[in-house]
Amino acid sequence: MNPDFTTARKIIGVATAAALLGGCASFSPDGGFDTVQSLAKERTGKDVKWIRSDADADSVQRLVAELLASPLSVDDAVQIALLNNRGLQATYAELGISEADLVQAGRMTNPHLAFLRTRNGDERKLEWALTFSIIDLLTMPLRQKIEGRRFEETKLEVASRTLGVAYETRRAFYAAVAAVELIRYLEQVKTAAEAGAELARRMARAGNFSKLTQMREQVFYAETVTRLAQSKRTAVAERERLTRWMGLTGEETRFRLPERLPDLPGEQPLGSDLEAKAIAGRLDVQAAKRRTENLAESLGLTKVTRFVNVLELGPARTKEDPEPWKRGYEISLQLPIFDWGDARVARAEAIYMQSVHRVAEIATNARSEVREAYSSAATAYDTTRHYRDEIVPLRKQISEENMLRYNGMLISVFELLADAREQVASVTAYIGALKDFWLADTDLQIALNGAGGAVARGESPRTGGGVIPNPALAGH
Repeated sequence: MNPDFTTARKIIGVATAAALLGGCASFSPDGGFDTVQSLAKERTGKDVKWIRSDADADSVQRLVAELLASPLSVDDAVQIALLNNRGLQATYAELGISEADLVQAGRMTNPHLAFLRTRNGDERKLEWALTFSIIDLLTMPLRQKIEGRRFEETKLEVASRTLGVAYETRRAFYAAVAAVELIRYLEQVKTAAEAGAELARRMARAGNFSKLTQMREQVFYAETVTRLAQSKRTAVAERERLTRWMGLTGEETRFRLPERLPDLPGEQPLGSDLEAKAIAGRLDVQAAKRRTENLAESLGLTKVTRFVNVLELGPARTKEDPEPWKRGYEISLQLPIFDWGDARVARAEAIYMQSVHRVAEIATNARSEVREAYSSAATAYDTTRHYRDEIVPLRKQISEENMLRYNGMLISVFELLADAREQVASVTAYIGALKDFWLADTDLQIALNGAGGAVARGESPRTGGGVIPNPALAGH
């Protein structure tokens, strides 16, 4: 047997064995979703589900219907959003894309079959060659490692998007409920203001009110009507924003909200070791670190393939009539004459250093964001508590005292109405302060968990928001 052909056959045998081993790479049962589920459960206390069949869709619809049967709590709204938000379901597909890339990295490129047939009169010439990519075989372990890291990065990005949806739903819920509570209070104020304006009109007609005092009551009533209309418009916008986050349509949009915001918690948010918790727990920091590690691996692959980017080897046979078949092998090699690969290596190194600085930037911003969020939450807590424990009770006591004085004919109706206007301002300010606290508390959770980022803006974890492509595989 021709020794050249024997060598080629051995090489082909090794390549075939590697290809068979690569073919054993398969998709995981969960598609990487278990990591997202555990992170979401750990940080929100809620369940998430990837809808991949009609049965999954039916089960989600049943759960959503059960939650919508009663007035929504903030936890119910978050649970519905995590199950039913279509944008979130679309983001889960990134897991499948990334895992497919990982499986593909464990498979060799298909062999090339070349066949040549020529004829000149009675002379015929036949040639064929079957070649395999040796570079694919040599770089397969490193490619698998790179795509494995990328898959882990995608899991963190998708989990970040999941948390982002949860926290944005919380924000939308608090804003919507605050709008409902404000409308309910302003409707009461409108009734009282309308009665005051009518009283002022009658007393002015009887000569007991000055024209100026009458106009004050009329303008207060008119401003209350206008503010109520504006509040209703705001309530519709906030409710629709919440509806979009929960992914509701049709009859589902008739969900009921509670009449008032949750009470202020007994203690203000804890502020110990928040920066360390953010750096250790933020998903965007973890994803940035994984991305940098992946780029470091990619840089190694780029250096390995800088001179030899295409190397193929396989058996070949040729035949010229009337000669018998001649056996041998064919090698296809891309010669580094014009491109020595230094540009690709320099590009990979620049992308790697860019990623290193991005990690530092994200970590610095994370520390700053958590400090800012904690300060905002603590200030909002103190402000709301001050309204609840000091301002509103004092306004109520003043109102009660003035009513006693009015019943005793110690003050006029003018002073009673003026005090009512001041009490309205205090109560509406308290509702706004309570809403601001719950929003600030949600922002603190976002700052601690790193929810959002590129995926929260609806960008692809693999193509948007500055995520850097694998430089090693460019031109491969």
